[in-house]
Amino acid sequence: MKAAYACGRSTLPSRSANRTRNRSDPERPIPQLIFGLTSLLILARFIWPLDWPLPAKIVAALLVLVALQFHRWNRLSSGSEFSPEFPRPVVALFNWAFGAIMLLALLQLALDAGLIVAAVIHGGIVGAPDGVRYALAGVAAIAAAIGVHQAMRIPPLNDIEVAIRGLPRQFDGYTILQLTDLHISRLFPAPWAREVVARSNKLGADLIAITGDLIDGTIEARRSDIAPLRDLMAADGVYVISGNHEYIFGYDGWMAHYEALGLRSLEDRHITLERGGGRLVIAGITDRASRHRGHSIRDLAAVLDGAPKGAPIILLDHQPSDARNAARLGVALQLSGHTHGGLILGIDRLAARANAGFVSGRYDVDGMTLYVNNGTALWPGFALRLGRPSELTRITLRVADEG
Repeated sequence: MKAAYACGRSTLPSRSANRTRNRSDPERPIPQLIFGLTSLLILARFIWPLDWPLPAKIVAALLVLVALQFHRWNRLSSGSEFSPEFPRPVVALFNWAFGAIMLLALLQLALDAGLIVAAVIHGGIVGAPDGVRYALAGVAAIAAAIGVHQAMRIPPLNDIEVAIRGLPRQFDGYTILQLTDLHISRLFPAPWAREVVARSNKLGADLIAITGDLIDGTIEARRSDIAPLRDLMAADGVYVISGNHEYIFGYDGWMAHYEALGLRSLEDRHITLERGGGRLVIAGITDRASRHRGHSIRDLAAVLDGAPKGAPIILLDHQPSDARNAARLGVALQLSGHTHGGLILGIDRLAARANAGFVSGRYDVDGMTLYVNNGTALWPGFALRLGRPSELTRITLRVADEG
C-alpha cells in the first residue's frame, strides 16, 4: 500500500510577481534570417536553374514563400506563432510543406557542395540536370511526410530502468510514467489526448510525472482539448511542473487550470513518499523561462530544503541545462524534456549545443542520472521527427549495486 505524503517547503513565486502573457514575444531576428536565407537558396539554386517557363517558376517561388511564412500565418490566426488555430489537416499540411522545404534546402546545400568539388576536379563549371533536382524534391517530400506522421502518432512505450544508490528496498521496482511536451493544440487535440491518457492508464504506473509544455494556446482555446488529462490515474498521483510554453500563454491561469483537472503542481516544492519506513523524495522546479517573465529566481537548494536526509531525490525540471547544479545538490535522478530529442537524427546536435550538450536519452552527470525525454508530442510549429521518436516513458527504479 502507498504511504502518506510529506510535503516539503514551497517556494512558489508571489502572485504579484506573475505576469500573464497571451501573446508571443516580438519577432526574433535569427529565425527570420534563417528562413530568409532558405528562401533565397531554394529560389536561386533550386527553382531558377530548372528548365521551366517563367510563370511556373513564379508560382513555385510563391508557394515556397507561403510555406516558409507558416509562423506568420500562425500569428494571424491566434496572435501567437506558437499556437496555429487552423483546422488540424491544414496545420499538418503546413508542417509537411515547411519541413519539406527545410529538408530540400539541406539537400540542395549538399548538392552544391558536390558540384563545387566536381568543378575543382574537372577544372570548370559543372551543372546538375533537372532530374537530380526532381529526385532531391521527392526525397524531401517523402521524408517530411514520414516525419510529420511520426510526430503526430500516439507515442510508443519506452521502458527504462534506473539504478539509484541508497534507494530503499521498499521502492525497488517503483514505476514513474513520464509525459512531457504534450503541446496540446489543434495538431494534438482532444481525441489524441484521450488516446494518450488511455494508454498511460493501462500501464499502471505508481506515479505520473508531466514535465512541462502541456499546451499551446490560451485556456479558452484549449479547454476542451486538455480536458482528457483529468482522467489520468496513478496510485501515488499525477504531478505537473511548468515548461517555457506555460509562460507564453499565461502561467498563473494554466497552473491553476491544471490543479482544477486534478494534476498536482510540484512547482518549486518537494514531496516525500513513504513505504514501510523507506522514503523517496520527488521534487519539482519551475522552468528557466521564469527568469525572463518577472517571476522569482529558480532556487533548487530552497526547493530541497527540509527533505529527509539520506532519502534519494528525483527532480522534475523541464529543461536539462541545469543538470550539473542538480547533481551538485545531491539529486539522484533528473527527468527533463524540452528538446524533443532534437527532432532529426544528425541535426539534433544543434539542439544539444543549446541545452548544455543534453538532447536525448540517458546521461551520467557527475554521478546523477539525467533522462531527457524525446517528448510525448512536440511544438506544432515544426512537427517533424526523423530518427528521434516520441515516447511514453516508464521509468522503473532499481536498487543500485553498492559494489
